[in-house]
Parts: sequence; structure tokens; C-alpha cells
Amino acid sequence: MLKIKLTRLGKKKEPRYRIVVNECRDKRDGSYLVSLGYYHPAATPKVLKLDLKAYDEWIAKGAQPTATVAFLHKIALDGGKFPEKKLELSRKAKAKLEEQKAASEAEKAAAASETVTQAPAETQDQAVENK
Repeated sequence: MLKIKLTRLGKKKEPRYRIVVNECRDKRDGSYLVSLGYYHPAATPKVLKLDLKAYDEWIAKGAQPTATVAFLHKIALDGGKFPEKKLELSRKAKAKLEEQKAASEAEKAAAASETVTQAPAETQDQAVENK
């Protein structure tokens, strides 16, 4: 049975992958029948190149993509735009963020009230000088 899967390349902590067609029982990084593209997740922005025509031909021949390759195929169809990661904060981090927001709003309110109180005082001084 043929699989469309990723073969790892690159150095330690700098992965690069080839998208290849391979026998399902072969080694991950062993020889392969054909390379369909590549994926560089460590690059900023992430790089994905996939030959969609060849991919569809191999699917028609009966090759099964892995879950990751199927996800990358969807991204390639969308024009190569990866979804943004949603950060989930801990309770402590959320509380700290709320405190920071409240403090910044208080500073803005204080700055706004200072400018309001200073503006009439300046106009009164100018009025006295003009008389």
C-alpha cells in the first residue's frame, strides 16, 4: 500500500520535511518513489510547496495521505496561508493581563482628566494677560 507522507531532513531542532510517496512499511527516512514537495515549519513564515497535480495523480492511483499531509494539502489549496495559533493563557496569566489592562485604563483616564483641568487654567491666564 502506498502512502504520501513526510520524510524528515535538516539539523537537530531545525526540521525540514519532504512530502514523498512511499510504501507504508518502509522506513520514514528511507528511499521513496517520488517527491511531491517540501515543508519548512521552522522558517518564518512557514514554507510549503506541494505539486497539487502530482498529488492528485497519486491519490487517483490509490496512495493514502497521512493526516499531516492531508492537512498540508488543505493549506496548499488555500494558497499556503497557515492558521494562526490561538494562545491559551493560564489563570494567573489571565489575571495579570486583566490587572495590566485596568492599570492602563486608569492611567489614560488620569491623563485625560489632567488635560481637561489644565486647559481652562491656561485660557484664564491668557485672558488675564490680555486685559
